[in-house]
Amino acid sequence: MLELVEDFDGDTFRAVYTVRFAEAIYVLYAFQKKSKTGIATPKHEIETIRSRLRDAEADHRARFK
Repeated sequence: MLELVEDFDGDTFRAVYTVRFAEAIYVLYAFQKKSKTGIATPKHEIETIRSRLRDAEADHRARFK
């Protein structure tokens, strides 16, 4: 899994996606970081990403294996 963090016009945006599969790229989650303190991604967002990764892995198995 790879996380991209980009600043634009004073705001921070993050996109988390996997490049684990040769046949496809799944975008799991993208969001604008709104917290002005701390750099950590909130736990509920991490759980969403993990859940979507599991779904992407299952989808990939069904489509490409």
